[in-house]
Amino acid sequence: MGPQRTVVVVGGGLAGLMTTMKLAEAGHKVKLFSIVPVKRSHSVCAQGGINGAVNLRGEGDSPYLHFEDTITGGDFLNHQPPVMRMAERAPAIIYLLDRMGVPFNRTSEGLLSFRRFGGTLKHRTAYAGATTGQQLLYALDEQVRRFEATGVVEKYEGWDFVGLIKDDDGAAKGIVAQNLRSMEIESFPADAVVIATGGNGVIFGRSTNSIINTGSPVSICYQQGAVYGNPEMVQIHPTAIPGEDKCRLMSESVRGEGGRLWVPRDLSDARNPREIPESDRWYFAEELDPVYGNLLSRDLVSFIIYCVCRAGKGLKGGQSVYLDITHLHHKLGMSRELITDKLGGVLEIYEKFMRDDPIDMPMKIYPAVHYTMGGLWVDYEKGHSETLDTDSARNQQTNIPGLYAAGECEYQYHGANRLGANALLTCLTGGELCALGVQAYLRDMKSSHTDLPVGVSEEAKRMRQAEYDDLRQSKGSENPYGLAAELNETMWNYCGIWRLQDELISARAKLDELAERADQCNLLDAGNWSNQAVPFTRSLKHMIEMSKAIVGGAIVRDESRGAHFKLDTPERDDDKWLTTTKATWTAKGPEFDFSEKVECNTLSPRPRKYKINQNKVARFILGDDVLPKPKQTTSSE
Repeated sequence: MGPQRTVVVVGGGLAGLMTTMKLAEAGHKVKLFSIVPVKRSHSVCAQGGINGAVNLRGEGDSPYLHFEDTITGGDFLNHQPPVMRMAERAPAIIYLLDRMGVPFNRTSEGLLSFRRFGGTLKHRTAYAGATTGQQLLYALDEQVRRFEATGVVEKYEGWDFVGLIKDDDGAAKGIVAQNLRSMEIESFPADAVVIATGGNGVIFGRSTNSIINTGSPVSICYQQGAVYGNPEMVQIHPTAIPGEDKCRLMSESVRGEGGRLWVPRDLSDARNPREIPESDRWYFAEELDPVYGNLLSRDLVSFIIYCVCRAGKGLKGGQSVYLDITHLHHKLGMSRELITDKLGGVLEIYEKFMRDDPIDMPMKIYPAVHYTMGGLWVDYEKGHSETLDTDSARNQQTNIPGLYAAGECEYQYHGANRLGANALLTCLTGGELCALGVQAYLRDMKSSHTDLPVGVSEEAKRMRQAEYDDLRQSKGSENPYGLAAELNETMWNYCGIWRLQDELISARAKLDELAERADQCNLLDAGNWSNQAVPFTRSLKHMIEMSKAIVGGAIVRDESRGAHFKLDTPERDDDKWLTTTKATWTAKGPEFDFSEKVECNTLSPRPRKYKINQNKVARFILGDDVLPKPKQTTSSE
């Protein structure tokens, strides 16, 4: 074992905690930064479960089938070697969590209970009621606290990441962060940096993400030279409660336990939904695909609901449909206790915000932005037998030496669409692999961060302090919260479920305008204690830069794949677009490189195995004339 090194981990969710735990176990000192208390990280909001092909039901499930479902669900945009490792590690990760004390649901025999999730026909998802993320987060936090007690881990809660420290060779050598209480800005030199800061759903406004999920840390790294991978791939969850401030997730576990999507066949039907007979209900997902039904992959279910409402067939002609579990209790005889045991956390949220009991009354839902498949581009290295070389410093490393990423903030595992319950898994397997990559990097390191000239970290701090001071004294005419609302509307309406080339080009122009106006904000709060307006405005500027990459990627990728459906080019084009979108920041806007071909070393690209795709959905619900004739013929249908 080499000398003890210091690593900064930014993000206190599952990916950050797993990386921290593994680095601390290896004897390295970790400084863990989190914008909120670690136990409030967004991983706490994950409801449905964690995938792993444990096959306790004897269904013939296997890590290979899990891998196949993940690649198919991702529409073949995910590199296959890292996904294979994820699927192979999944059962061991679930048993590790079990030993840590995660209270997973169990069968009457005492075995782990598994439920079905979208994009698979197997019972593969382990769960702890409907609060799986919370249980996992708390279990990992307990493990990290052991190392905190001995001084190996230092936690910095309530600190905002504002920049990287880079040495003369361009390697990451620490971070600059701001204490959001005292507003002091400090530099923290380190031997390596791990970004594990989650997604960017706040950009779209209508999101199930926490209000901390602005994506700012990824945007900052992107603006400092890190490559942004597949930015245009943004997942919209099919089932959420629309809200004024944010959307509340109704987990896929509701459909996994038998929830059904429907609308009345007669829009003017005023009866209590429970009194509407089966013959007068349109179970649209089941009609479109009788095999997967309500458990089609998320991009398809979201698109189906969107088209139903776009066609004016939503509830009372509006923007919602029913998600119904009333039959579980009233027709199938499941007790309230059993339903609550499986879905309690979700049902409690619905009842609290909608004042309806979902066991007695169907829930009203509509899609919302949920997850970003895109993120910081990270590398991997294969050893023999086409498997990953887990002893390589390249694993989970960005194009900036010494800068690593894990969890939702990186792009590697999900391709064009994430399968439900793979998120918690990739946070943990990605965090584990990231720690191994960092250890290999530290082992080969010639010099420590202590050899870094003092002026380098001081200059990084001075630059961020000047940026903050300039913002604090801004006396323009723009309201940053108003600009954020405009950003949300632009991104949701023009770069959401349904994308058109001319509207995306309009969105790009609007983003350029917003970027200019964001420099003219009127920040009334010039205080230097717990100032809210200045960090928000700083995040807004970072969100706009990130949005330019998302919209730019959607404009350039002239095909439809997974979550990226373009009306102008509705076909998947593997000949031209089986490539990673690699965005590089410039002051004039993002530049895109498509030279990296997706590695399909195990499974050759093929049409997705669902009976339908977005083209068929659009034609079925909105009519044959809704899609233009394809520009080229491909194999996607």
